[in-house]
Amino acid sequence: MTATALFEPVGADLWMPTDLCRGPWDPRHCHGGPVGALLARAVEHADGETHWQTARLTMELTRPVPVGAQLRLTTTIERPGRKVSLVAIVLADGDTEVARLRALRIRQTDFELPADTIQPDPDPPGLPGDGRAIDSTWGTDGGVAFHTHGCQHRFVEGGWDVPGPVAVWIRLTVPVVDGEQPSGVQRCAAAADFGNGVSRGIDTERYIFINPELTIHLLRQPEGEWVGMRSASFYGAGGRTTGAGFAESALYDAAGRLGRSVQSLFVDPRA
Repeated sequence: MTATALFEPVGADLWMPTDLCRGPWDPRHCHGGPVGALLARAVEHADGETHWQTARLTMELTRPVPVGAQLRLTTTIERPGRKVSLVAIVLADGDTEVARLRALRIRQTDFELPADTIQPDPDPPGLPGDGRAIDSTWGTDGGVAFHTHGCQHRFVEGGWDVPGPVAVWIRLTVPVVDGEQPSGVQRCAAAADFGNGVSRGIDTERYIFINPELTIHLLRQPEGEWVGMRSASFYGAGGRTTGAGFAESALYDAAGRLGRSVQSLFVDPRA
């Protein structure tokens, strides 16, 4: 039976990743995008209050997140606050923590900026309709995976088949949880984890470049279904690396510049 959402509820605070969560490195383990979306959803459901906006999400993938396992999600309000709040989310497989996220929430207000405010050129990556769909079989072995069955990619610049920086629009094609429309923050968390994959500059057959974390900064609530990204990956200097790298992405929606994301990378030759 084909899954219809990324996660299935299996009990109080228990969630099971479906096949649609599979990542490219190992089919037994989740892509970071679905995990980020589930943890972002937990932040939005933390206390039922609606005056908060999510300003920063920092996710750490402390262990591989197993597909098909019953994972327990725990939420802690670390700082209630009136203007600023901190929320911590932990995802565990039995007694083993597999992922954690810490979110900074800021009280939502609405006022006009002065006419003399100076801001950088947002340099948007066109629109989703400007991009081209490019299929990828990377890491799927012909099976179901998040990047092939859980979302769409439309490349405005570069592509899966062109190594290096890209401009791309990404859209979830399935809900995070059945019966719910994914929020803009959930969509953004799912898309932002693609930064290192879409902008890879080294051969996936000879190297791995896994991101054990993802940090997202947001200006506002994302609008619409599509999340735009200008992404680039960095692995070292002078033709050498110490094994650490990073990928960074400028984030957009149809209304303009939305935020940014950065992923630390573990870079290593394949055995």
